[in-house]
Parts: sequence; structure tokens; C-alpha cells
Amino acid sequence: MARPDKAAAVAELAERFRGSNAAVLTEYRGLTVAQLRSLRKALGGNANYAVVKNTLTAIAAKEAGLEGLDDALAGPSAIAFVTGDPVEAAKGLRDFAKANPALVIKGGVVDGRPVTAADITKLADLESREVLLAKAAGAMKAKLYQAAYLFTAPASQAVRTVEALRAKQESDAAA
Repeated sequence: MARPDKAAAVAELAERFRGSNAAVLTEYRGLTVAQLRSLRKALGGNANYAVVKNTLTAIAAKEAGLEGLDDALAGPSAIAFVTGDPVEAAKGLRDFAKANPALVIKGGVVDGRPVTAADITKLADLESREVLLAKAAGAMKAKLYQAAYLFTAPASQAVRTVEALRAKQESDAAA
């Protein structure tokens, strides 16, 4: 790689790979500029969508220490560099691909591990991080409530027994 502009592009791509939680490779053939703009808006601040050259991307991925992207780097490619929640970005890409069949999800990398297009679809089917945390907190709260009830049950049962004995003694004494 003799040209400094290509070296700079590789360095920038490698830095994007290092700075992102996930990267999703897509094929954008057949999408208009307006549709690409709409896709970028749909991803929002969670991801940065960029059209890339396959050879430079392969070199940048190797420099960033990522493996397994070579198979997905065929044909016109664009990458969604995800800096936020990968689930939200996967949902945005999946929903956009349903509305625009020209967008094809090829695969990617999540937390340094290569993933297939099917894995990204599974990721998109997950609930968001906040929902999963809320469900876990609710389950923990329910278990704590059950434990508290379990610990207070013998005491309340003893109180009811003592009260029943007291009532029986009063009825026996009155009779």
C-alpha cells in the first residue's frame, strides 16, 4: 500500500473497528441515496453507517485484530459501526431490510467475535438491554418478597395460634 490516502483510510477504519462495540457488514446494491440517508437516520446516534472498500476494510480489520470478515467482504459493502447497544442497531438494520429488500445483512463482528447474518437477526429479536434488566430486577424482587413472606409466616402463624388459645381460654373461663 504505497499511497498515503489509502494508508490514512485503513488507519481510520481500524480505529473505527477498535472504537465500536459491533460492526455489521451489509450489501447496499440497489439502494438510492435517499434510502441510505433514511437508513442512517434510522440508526441514529447509536451507529455510524459508511460505505467502504473491501480490500481496505480487510486490511483494517486485520490491523484491529478482527478475524472472520473476509467471507462477508464480497460485492459492494457498507458497515454500520455500532458504538451503543448492538441490539438496537441490529433491530434498526433488520427493520430497514424488511422495508427495503435491497439491503442485505452479510454478517459482522460483535465484541470481537465474528457473527453471521442469522446471528444478527437473532440479536435483533432480543429485547433491549433496559427491558432485560427490568425483567431481571422484577424476578429478583419477587424472590425477595417470597423470602420475606417465608420468614414472616412462622411469626404470624404463632401470633394467630396464641390469639386462638387466648380466645379459647376466655370462652372456657366465661362458660
